[in-house]
Amino acid sequence: MSMMDKLKSMLKGHEAQADKGVDKAGDHVDDKTRSKYTGQVDTGQDKLKEQYGSDRREEPPQP
Repeated sequence: MSMMDKLKSMLKGHEAQADKGVDKAGDHVDDKTRSKYTGQVDTGQDKLKEQYGSDRREEPPQP
């Protein structure tokens, strides 16, 4: 089992907390960079939420 699979299984059922963590991390990066990379940070947040958060699409079970 890969690290990503382990992370996904740990976060399953805790999508709201994952979203909060992604938002908080993005806000921290924006603060540290003085919002210089806001567009890139927002894109990254969206991608992470698709993978781990409430925007996550259910994947079919793998054999």
